[in-house]
Amino acid sequence: MKRDFRLFCLLLMFLTSVTAFSAEQAAIWSEYSKRVELSRFVDYWQEPEDATDIGHVVRLSEDAWTRNGSDSVNLGYGKQIYWFRVALENATSSEANTFLEIGYPVLDHIEVYISPGDGSQTALVLGDKQPFYDRPILHRNFVLPITLAPFEKAEVYLRVKTTSSMQLPLTLWNQDAFYSVEQSRSMFEGLYYGIVLVMILYHVFVFLAVGEKSFLYYVAFLASMPLFLSSLHGVAFQYLWPEATWWNDQAIIVFLSLLVLFGAFFTLEFISVSRENHPRLNRWTLGIAIAAGVMAVAGLFVSYQHMILPTIIVAVVGCTTLLLLSIVRWVKNDPAARYYTFAWVFLLFGGIVLAMNKFTMLPRNLLTENATQVGSALGVILLSIALADRLNKDKKRVFEAQQGALLEERKARLAQAKTLDIQREANVLLEERVRERTRDLERLNEQLLELSSTDALTELRNRGHFDRVFQSAVVHAYRYQEPLSLLVLDIDHFKQFNDNHGHLVGDDCLQMVAQCVRELVTRPQDLAARYGGEEFVVLLPNTPHKGALDVAERIRKAVAAMAFQLSGQTLHLTVSVGVCTELPASADATETLFSRADEALYQAKANGRNCVVAWAAPSEDATLAINTQA
Repeated sequence: MKRDFRLFCLLLMFLTSVTAFSAEQAAIWSEYSKRVELSRFVDYWQEPEDATDIGHVVRLSEDAWTRNGSDSVNLGYGKQIYWFRVALENATSSEANTFLEIGYPVLDHIEVYISPGDGSQTALVLGDKQPFYDRPILHRNFVLPITLAPFEKAEVYLRVKTTSSMQLPLTLWNQDAFYSVEQSRSMFEGLYYGIVLVMILYHVFVFLAVGEKSFLYYVAFLASMPLFLSSLHGVAFQYLWPEATWWNDQAIIVFLSLLVLFGAFFTLEFISVSRENHPRLNRWTLGIAIAAGVMAVAGLFVSYQHMILPTIIVAVVGCTTLLLLSIVRWVKNDPAARYYTFAWVFLLFGGIVLAMNKFTMLPRNLLTENATQVGSALGVILLSIALADRLNKDKKRVFEAQQGALLEERKARLAQAKTLDIQREANVLLEERVRERTRDLERLNEQLLELSSTDALTELRNRGHFDRVFQSAVVHAYRYQEPLSLLVLDIDHFKQFNDNHGHLVGDDCLQMVAQCVRELVTRPQDLAARYGGEEFVVLLPNTPHKGALDVAERIRKAVAAMAFQLSGQTLHLTVSVGVCTELPASADATETLFSRADEALYQAKANGRNCVVAWAAPSEDATLAINTQA
């Protein structure tokens, strides 16, 4: 028994000596060192309410310092200000060019002193409250170069004030090794953000194609996730808003709250947690979503210090609730909940690990720092598979419904085939009859049009038809500057002829004159019409003055040569013709042209009748008369 007690005392003395030795030893930089984790070599001291300077801290006794002694420096959330120190020793015979990395980019204010001596050294100030480009090394973490002379011992003091979790992961790097590892980190970050960006773009197009709200919520959820993680890991501060120091803190609150908000709405929509099937869970989830929305809005106005703990609590409760919802729906045999549950296991694993890390329940290491990104990437992929599976099942249901509808439609078509054949035959017969009636109507319309424009007695065109054609001919002649000729004919002494021989004989004479005019006016574009009583008109488009006189003279001679037999007597008729040829000065020169032809007609009558007279301006010496007597 005594022997066992002595062994226990020796073991206790050995452990005490090892602890004392460890507390005093410095971090050794050897010839083969690439990186040295400094957390076990860090001492910390809580600054009292009255601020102290580096001179006071350097003179503190060893008893005032507390050795961290673990693999991470994590003192949790609080308002306290801490001083940290770490001793470095270059055990090589050559100069060591190193980087000191503080791998927690959301620390607000850091003052760094390297071998301060008597405390007169000026601090190097870092922190996310400083513009990004003020850093000595432009990196998302805080990196500063430290050069150690051969066999030099140096002490680094850090004064840290932050509203985030008091974490101080310190690593001493060989510069080449740092850049090599940083390249791998950048590739990892690029791969993660690339996956999320591709998923966002893909689901945006899917939403535009199908129009379901669940895809819109999922796009918002996907967009919030990388924005939150990039804000937390300093990537957003480096690339998106390097000068926005206030927003850099608030962005963590806002995007984490939006992540919970859109995640809740997406979950309710995607796995169908409604008021009908799960009223309590639906109300609880909506309450969490409302709380997250309030947090997101408050994050724009309330400081990070007062918002971070409530936001983390809402996020943890919200994520746990969403996992619970997926399990409940899986138990209820919701086919969409299977992939969804596995996806949220990965997502929540990263989120819960991160939250426990911030509350110092888990140490800070590679797993706890990157669990959120790895878990979220796997979760995003699984959720995308779940959405694709849902789309496939929806398409299958729609396809089956369409197949049923097609079968019913095929039956209806078969049932209607005979009816359609009968109807088609009836339609053909009806169309034929309609075509026949249409042709009859067209013929009747043509006949009516012909009758409406033809003088019944002489079978020449009537005055109404002449007026329409005359107006069109004047417009055409004016537009193309072509000569237009008009002949106005009047049967000489026709009233006396009517009185002597009767109207029936007079009608026969009118028909004979009309027949004579019709035989001499032969061009398709010319028009002969009965203007009224014994008066006729002849319209000659594109006919010069001489041509019009020739036509008028032929008509006069032809009428004069006609013989009309009546009761053994041979009667002769003559006509007087007035001619006017002009290039119309306007499109409405019909009245002018007709009045001038009519004036020439009166001149022909005044010249003794049975003659052709062409209109001439009053300034001309004489009016042309041709064959004033037959």
